[in-house]
Amino acid sequence: MPDKIKYLIIIMLCVFAQAVFAQTNGNPNYPGGQYGTAGQKPNLRDTTTTKILTADQELDSLRKKQDKKKDTVVFSSKFIRVTNERLLKDSTQLFKLDTGFVNFENYSPLYQPRSPKIGLGNLGLDQRSLLFEPSHAIGFDAGQHTLDLYLLNPLDINYYRARVPYTDLYLVAGGVTEQVFKLLHTQNINPRLNIGFNANFIGSQGFYSSQQLLQNVSDVNAAAFAWYESKNKRYNLLANVIYNNLKAPETGSIQNDSIFKTGSIAKESEPTRLQSTYEQWKQAGIYLKQFYYIGHIDSTKKDNGTNSILPTQRVSYTFHYGTTKYNFLQNEPDTYNVFPDYYFASNYSRDSLTVQHMQNEFSYSFYLRSKSVKFVKNEVKLDVGLSEDYYHYTQYVADTTLNQYGNKVNTATKVQDASFQDITLKAKFSYKFSDKIGLEGDFQQIAQGRDAGDFLYDAKVLLAGGQKTGKITFEGYTQSSSPPLVYTDWISNHFIFHDKFSNQKTSSVSFHYVNDLLKFDLKAEYFLISDYLYFAAQPNGIDATPTQLNSDINLLKVSLGKSVAWRRWHLDEFLVYQKTDYQNTLRTPEFYTYTSLYYKMFLFHVLYSNLGIDVRYNSQYVAPSYAVGLGQFYNGPNVTFSSYPVAGVFFKATLQRTNFFIMYDYANQGLFSPGFYTVNRYPQMDSLIKIGVSWSFYN
Repeated sequence: MPDKIKYLIIIMLCVFAQAVFAQTNGNPNYPGGQYGTAGQKPNLRDTTTTKILTADQELDSLRKKQDKKKDTVVFSSKFIRVTNERLLKDSTQLFKLDTGFVNFENYSPLYQPRSPKIGLGNLGLDQRSLLFEPSHAIGFDAGQHTLDLYLLNPLDINYYRARVPYTDLYLVAGGVTEQVFKLLHTQNINPRLNIGFNANFIGSQGFYSSQQLLQNVSDVNAAAFAWYESKNKRYNLLANVIYNNLKAPETGSIQNDSIFKTGSIAKESEPTRLQSTYEQWKQAGIYLKQFYYIGHIDSTKKDNGTNSILPTQRVSYTFHYGTTKYNFLQNEPDTYNVFPDYYFASNYSRDSLTVQHMQNEFSYSFYLRSKSVKFVKNEVKLDVGLSEDYYHYTQYVADTTLNQYGNKVNTATKVQDASFQDITLKAKFSYKFSDKIGLEGDFQQIAQGRDAGDFLYDAKVLLAGGQKTGKITFEGYTQSSSPPLVYTDWISNHFIFHDKFSNQKTSSVSFHYVNDLLKFDLKAEYFLISDYLYFAAQPNGIDATPTQLNSDINLLKVSLGKSVAWRRWHLDEFLVYQKTDYQNTLRTPEFYTYTSLYYKMFLFHVLYSNLGIDVRYNSQYVAPSYAVGLGQFYNGPNVTFSSYPVAGVFFKATLQRTNFFIMYDYANQGLFSPGFYTVNRYPQMDSLIKIGVSWSFYN
């Protein structure tokens, strides 16, 4: 029986791969994505079948290898360790490879249980957070973020220590409507140098009228990475090269204005307002981070399999150079008045913004701890650093001019060109009284440059009790951020802004309690926002315009997570309540919930499996609108849509080195829920059967 199941999985994988590439007429570069299991709660259970060898058996294995006979060693995930830059900031930490399937069915970055998004209808299109999630960034910001979710960034890269070559294939297929493909390969060249690459694709097909071929999402991410650690463990080098190419159609929504509140519509029969207009983001960059440990080095190995190298002093240098180009291309007449105005060419747009960014960052770290490293006590950490960021941006539009023969032609015209730099001072401080009590502080201040005066000050107090007591974190931060470029200096064919705004200020205090034994967590956050920046329009208008609110905004956000198990039944619940005195300005729901109910089984003595249902729900709210050609969500007409639960029924299982799921997403469509909206004028996708496979290889 196990062999039959394994062969069935192989056949399914081949069929799904054919579906992915058939849509692109055989083009192997058709888009997909890296979002197989984003946001998963770690599950360190190794699903690979391994044989524990005695000392004599290991010796026998070596003898057979020398005799060129078949080796009895079965390679598994225990031969792979993984880390990332965040885990390497204070020490060298390595963790076991996660081979579990917690949250495996929630592959889409739009529908992560604790960070849901709203968007324009399907995967790969413009999106933003459903809940209030403020940015912690300071300094220069172009203001284009609606496709950020699909970018692969330098800090997203994982680094490995692989005793054997490791490859992971990930595929999700929802027919020809939606495909996700991810490929990872890594191996150690020698015990000190690891290299690898990522290749990620998202494909998502439009579902309106006969314009499907013109409405395809095409997202490509690629990265090559390397991690080198010297033999004496003192020097480390992290390096990666990243390429992103995101293409998202701009339909302007459907033409029929009378159906926006009816929910379910025959999408394939509804023509769109734009048919061959799209936005495209291109990004490429190189990232290098080096750090060197000075003085004495401590090391620890914990019971959970993690390894740590603890320095007493460290110097580090980071270099990053990247170029991002934001393009908007309109290739057709504006028959249905999608755009508020035309400032250059009529019925034709070639808008682009190119941003070049080069960063050099130096830092010095000092660590003072007790001689015992069984657990850290009376440990002091101090990081001081300086970052130099150089920016150069240019903006072009297509203008209609007369050539030497008196004919009208479209030519690219440079409308903006600027260069500047920011110098940022950084400091981090932490003091661990014991393994129960800790204090942390993070301070960033732009001291010189275009964005001088921006700052982010953050402080935390951590209290950890026993296993039954849980952990408490108190946090407070204050932040002042310069207005993004799109608010102050923006020139395009349909939108021109030249405005002066004050820095937006955000202050917050929060309380977070986590109890792993009870599988319970509670977080309460209070935000005070001054000089809030957003886009608004005249009543019933489409003229999205930068706006700054002169009043303070108060917002309370309470999040509750709880997991319950009874025999083989499991219930995971996440609830969010947020209340603000400017609900019509922030435009987020007061209430959001995610529920996952599933039954655990062990089938055919080989399949660890779950059968269950996921349900998402949010209360009604005034929906935002979307400005085509500007790439911004804005407060347009006051439209409130009916709100219904959205349920997905799933079966997922693991077989040796393979995880897979079958899901019927939005299974309750037609049962009290004909369809749903999250953004004004943009219906969301209908019910869909999706199948996903993750397959790991250890050679």
